[in-house]
Amino acid sequence: MDTNAIDELPDAVAAAAFRRLVKHLQHRHDAQNIDLMGLAGFCRNCLADWIVDGGFEGDKAAAREVIHGLPAAEWKARYQTEATPEQLARMEESLKKNAGAH
Repeated sequence: MDTNAIDELPDAVAAAAFRRLVKHLQHRHDAQNIDLMGLAGFCRNCLADWIVDGGFEGDKAAAREVIHGLPAAEWKARYQTEATPEQLARMEESLKKNAGAH
């Protein structure tokens, strides 16, 4: 049987780690979504999508507000910079590695 140790974590432990990750990202506005995508293939918006997929009862905008800590449009206006061609290229290459990741 193929199991992943992460699936064996108690939900309370996994939830605590997830909340810590989100709070960390809410603090680190300098970590641009495009850079997260380029390095790890996910960003704040992905986390919002994942909580919706996990059963969050709000819509996509509400989920993004939970993850960003404020409305996504406001977060974007305050903190998001224009993506460079290099950042976009890194993101595209990184996303190719996501196949089969979940």
